[in-house]
Amino acid sequence: MASPPALLVMGVSGSGKSTVGALLASELGWKFYDADDYHPEENKIKMRKGIPLNDQDRIPWLCHLHEILLRDVASGHHVVLACSALKKVYRNILIQGKDGALMKDDEPGKEGKLAEVKLLVVHLSGSFEVISERLLKRKGHFMPPELLQSQFDTLEPPSAPENFIQISVDKNLSEIIAIIMKALN
Repeated sequence: MASPPALLVMGVSGSGKSTVGALLASELGWKFYDADDYHPEENKIKMRKGIPLNDQDRIPWLCHLHEILLRDVASGHHVVLACSALKKVYRNILIQGKDGALMKDDEPGKEGKLAEVKLLVVHLSGSFEVISERLLKRKGHFMPPELLQSQFDTLEPPSAPENFIQISVDKNLSEIIAIIMKALN
């Protein structure tokens, strides 16, 4: 089986998404995107004030990320995206766009085909205590540790039929990367 053209490294804030995603992209020679870099300023301001984001805040951001994934995959690039993607519906938006965007393709027989990104979801999971401790050590991020509980409350861990693997954040970075590389092969 060929590896999917895109990997989503997901989890709550402080789970290590950006670190794992950047290292993985480097090892694979794939493009790397950190979804945090694409939050509109209004979202960052809300989070800095300790206000959790809601669906209305997240959906346009996720649709933009879907467009980036779609563009890169369509032009033959492999991509690693670090993104919280806490709910199943958010992961679906990353795969299909807001309304299952239709492909702009005039080929016969292609009408109605969804513009879908094939993803392997890598869920970095850990206890509130472990991740909270990590967040307290993190400096210079717009996501305050006080919002971690809201992330755990929102989290819908991936489940079948999603294409995913779950890895404990208790493992060290090289073990996490090795598990993902094995899943890709």
